[in-house]
Amino acid sequence: MDNAAFAAPVPRALATEAVHAGREDLAELGVHAPPLDLSTTYPSFDAAAEAERIDAFALTGARPEGPPVYGRLDNPTTARFETALARLEGAEAAVAFASGMAALTAVLLVRASMGLRHVVAVRPLYGCSDHLLETGLLGTEVTWTDPAGIADAIRPDTGLVMVETPANPTLAEVDIEALRHACGSVPLLVDNTFATPVLQRPIRHGARIVLHSATKYLGGHGDVMGGVVACDEEFAGRLRQVRFATGGVLHPMAGYLLLRGLSTLPVRVRAASASAADLACRLAADPRIARVHYPRIGGAMVSFEVYGDPHRVIAGVRLITPAVSLGSVDSLIQHPASISHRIVAEGDRRSAGVSDRLLRLSVGLEDVEDLWRDLAEALSAQPVRTRTGAARQTRPVGL
Repeated sequence: MDNAAFAAPVPRALATEAVHAGREDLAELGVHAPPLDLSTTYPSFDAAAEAERIDAFALTGARPEGPPVYGRLDNPTTARFETALARLEGAEAAVAFASGMAALTAVLLVRASMGLRHVVAVRPLYGCSDHLLETGLLGTEVTWTDPAGIADAIRPDTGLVMVETPANPTLAEVDIEALRHACGSVPLLVDNTFATPVLQRPIRHGARIVLHSATKYLGGHGDVMGGVVACDEEFAGRLRQVRFATGGVLHPMAGYLLLRGLSTLPVRVRAASASAADLACRLAADPRIARVHYPRIGGAMVSFEVYGDPHRVIAGVRLITPAVSLGSVDSLIQHPASISHRIVAEGDRRSAGVSDRLLRLSVGLEDVEDLWRDLAEALSAQPVRTRTGAARQTRPVGL
């Protein structure tokens, strides 16, 4: 594949890149929609030349020039999505995987292969990310700290500093530039799943690696699973080698759907964010709500703590779907302590701010009045605290 065919001629606005990145060669091909290549293997009549290309890949992990070789090494459709996401994040390259966890696994394996098995991480993270680090399943060791303690936690064998901002599920935010300085020469990985490049581009603030669960906002319709890492080309080469060796490839159909999802990403994120900010204000003024979390950066996620039983709220919604995941066109609600963060030890959950009464709401594209009506009815059985009672948040954290 000729990577030069995807080069943007001039700097373009994010909304324009979302629509056109990875598609610049379509007119030359005589098509309007990106082709979907489902081949697992490709014919080659020059074995000697093929051997040279495979040797080159083994050495650098660079995308092979010319026709594809094998679906586990590269795929033209998936490559289009990678090119587009890299441009949206302002990165040199991006490498896609079968899931967000497969993407994180590849990052950890690359650093561990260099003898850098120690990770410094800030809680909260997505529950399964926390679990992967905490259990040391990949032979890694983790030191948990707050942002102020990162510099002191770094060791000679530290290969990565990892944060998620806004964090799942508390929506806590960190100063990426300040963290970058605390990291020194250690790469900073930012999980940008909640913000997306529409609201935040961590590489511009000093992060060297950006992680996405593409299942969420990048896909945007709850019908595709994937993960992607945006980074420099050297690190991308190592990630491709791990992907080839471990088989955590993104299926081309998923690559096709994710590329299509990127085209509406700015519109979806901004529309859902407007509704989320509205709902955060309404929840903050509701006497049945103890505390509301909403990030200063904005976004379509709202977390809130109820005075009563959060499970009754989950059982009471009718329009909003009680389900895991987030970032879809329809609204989802879940109880992190029971589901997404159940795998994290109870004490660690609570110390990270994931209380047993916390609910996480992913706001979709429904009318905000319909969403509020559904929430208000689900909250109708909750106890009400007066302003002279227990302390309660009177405005969303972050607004």
